[in-house]
Amino acid sequence: MLKIKDVNFKGLKVLIRVDFNVPLDQSFNVTDDTRIRAAKPTILRVLQDGGSCILMSHLGRPSGIEDKFSLKHIVLTLEELIGKSVIFSSSCIGEEAYKSAKFLQPGQVLLLENLRFHEEETTGGVEFAKELSTLADFYINDAFGTAHRAHASTTVIAKFFPKTKCFGLLLSKEIESIDKIMLSGKRPVLAILGGAKVSSKITIIENILDKIDHLIIGGGMSFTFIKAKGGDIGDSICEDDKQGLALEILELANTKNVKVHLPVDVIVANEFSNSASTKVVDIGSIPMNWQGLDCGPRSKALFHDVIQQCKTILWNGPAGYFENPSFALGSYEIAKKIVEKSKNNLIYSIAGGGDTIAVLNQINVINNFNFVSTAGGAFLEYLEGKELPGIKALN
Repeated sequence: MLKIKDVNFKGLKVLIRVDFNVPLDQSFNVTDDTRIRAAKPTILRVLQDGGSCILMSHLGRPSGIEDKFSLKHIVLTLEELIGKSVIFSSSCIGEEAYKSAKFLQPGQVLLLENLRFHEEETTGGVEFAKELSTLADFYINDAFGTAHRAHASTTVIAKFFPKTKCFGLLLSKEIESIDKIMLSGKRPVLAILGGAKVSSKITIIENILDKIDHLIIGGGMSFTFIKAKGGDIGDSICEDDKQGLALEILELANTKNVKVHLPVDVIVANEFSNSASTKVVDIGSIPMNWQGLDCGPRSKALFHDVIQQCKTILWNGPAGYFENPSFALGSYEIAKKIVEKSKNNLIYSIAGGGDTIAVLNQINVINNFNFVSTAGGAFLEYLEGKELPGIKALN
């Protein structure tokens, strides 16, 4: 398979599948440009060679053509980030798209309209993919965030570029970074998994136990483990039907010599509000009508000690109800401790998942991790060991 570093794009029209599925406010301004920034290196690589870029992406989950999901809303942000004027085509196929691509000159950038305005994108339409392929000489997939979907622009289209296709710089970096954790990370390796549900992380846990030395389980999912071990968790979130599974995970980790670290104390509140009464209690002794919403001071100290021991760290999922500033400190302190070690090149750190990225953005440390995955579902499925259609199509 071709690698982008081995390709000279001079004179080529390059169709790049990017992930510009970014949030917009009510005035259609981009509120988080992380994914657009992440695509910039591949775009500039093609332009610097003397090629031209035809960018295609989806935005949201439209039902047919809906103006609020038009990619025209991101043109200004894209232009500012890449320092180039962007030509916009109000369709991704048809006469306008074809003519815009045909007359595209080296050094120019064309952005196609939302792929999902056509249902053939998500159903993997062969003719739709073929029509997209006629726009360019070369195909790059740089959208790891959609690599787990067998869509027309991520998977089917690859067969129309049998010898002129490759991964983009971002997608390559995503794979290399996760593989660095999973296959070649310096020991000890630590995984920090948070979030609300054990059920959403079970396959990941099962897949990574052979590759890690320590596992921190935080966030809402920790209460399922605590209750399964006989603790009182008050009104804290819990998947009662997953208690048996939680015990199985602990036993499996023990057989594989993985040390599992659960919170030992927790900040609890008597209601879900900024004005709620709060206190710190042992995590297995939470009173009725109270719920755990963040890890306590002894838990923070425990997690800091574990982070201090490790040389490779994967983080997915916050340690508490971070959306409320009163219960975000546990997540913030984990982030700051990892950043402290990353800055001194003492560890290799990777973070992923929308909530985790939100935590890092809130305290402006997203650029201090060695790598932050822009993908959501694809990041999780790759950690689960699944073969992603968008990656398979280019191998």
